[in-house]
Amino acid sequence: MRHAVRLRINRAVAVALAAALALTAPLTRPGAAAAESNGGVRVMPLGDSITEGTQVPGGYRIGLWQRMATAGYRVDFVGTQSNGPATLGDHDHEGHPGWRIDQIDANISGWLATAGARTVLLHIGTNDVLQNYNLAGAPGRLSTLIDHITAAAPAADVFVATIIPLASAGQEAAARTFNAAVPGIVQSKVAAGKHVHLVDMHAALTSADLIDGIHPTATGYDKMAATWYAALRSVPGSIGDPGGGTGGSLVSAASGRCLDVPGGNTTNGTQPIIWDCNGGANQQWTFTGQTIQTLGKCLDAPTGATPGVKAQLWDCNGGANQQWTHNADGTVRGVPSGLCLDVDHNRTANGTAVLLWTCTAAANQRWSQV
Repeated sequence: MRHAVRLRINRAVAVALAAALALTAPLTRPGAAAAESNGGVRVMPLGDSITEGTQVPGGYRIGLWQRMATAGYRVDFVGTQSNGPATLGDHDHEGHPGWRIDQIDANISGWLATAGARTVLLHIGTNDVLQNYNLAGAPGRLSTLIDHITAAAPAADVFVATIIPLASAGQEAAARTFNAAVPGIVQSKVAAGKHVHLVDMHAALTSADLIDGIHPTATGYDKMAATWYAALRSVPGSIGDPGGGTGGSLVSAASGRCLDVPGGNTTNGTQPIIWDCNGGANQQWTFTGQTIQTLGKCLDAPTGATPGVKAQLWDCNGGANQQWTHNADGTVRGVPSGLCLDVDHNRTANGTAVLLWTCTAAANQRWSQV
């Protein structure tokens, strides 16, 4: 049984928190987790607290990830920051609460050099408006930032969003003035041969979609997700191909043996083992979205899994306990449990069971797909 936990914040506290986040520009954000990866197209969500998901941790990235995973797209969110719920399969992003265009620009080249992003989702400028920071120069700063993104990642598709509405009439007027310049900026980059695309995010939301006058409600963030998703699907290759799961054997780094369904048994609850690689159908595993499938069944972690519980095959049902990420270090981690596929006691003999254990990235938890 899975339970959703809803955080209820007194409205006055929420407004005060939002104001503090919007007007504070921290140089670092502690607590960023290790990068996650499922080996898919590398997408960088880039911006301020609206990218980070203030008020609704994970923000638009939740709905965007779920839409892509359901459709079979394999996407690797990238960035130095990390947050969001278990329903968000990849928590990495480059959203910095309180940051303006110039602060993102000061860091972007280094971030892109590290992340190797194929696609960039840029929503920035809200804090320039909130801080009344040289608003006449904001379009020019945005243009320069886009130039730096395309210089650092010339092959990347860069999706540039107009900023979402603001509840304050004066700030909304300033936002509209800023947004009016964005289409011309994007068109100038397109004319220069850059892979830059306009996303009208302002039109996707209204002030009724804001929880504190600045940040979206969960519904508002999901409207952003739908808008990003439609834009991404309109540009071939920006998130790969739907249903384009990758398949092959999963080879244990410790033994060189393959993840194997013993005897090709598809009975629910069958526990995988390691066995000499032989190319059989019972050693072929397909990554589609966040599922890992073989023989018409899904790799499954029993609900409420704890270290030592067996991994198993089960009928595919779309449950969170059938969602996995294949990480950059080779580990295969269950999304809700956070546990990794592990060859029992680091044994290397044929027939050794594969179970779930606390992630250590030891050789018996590292898998390569061939």
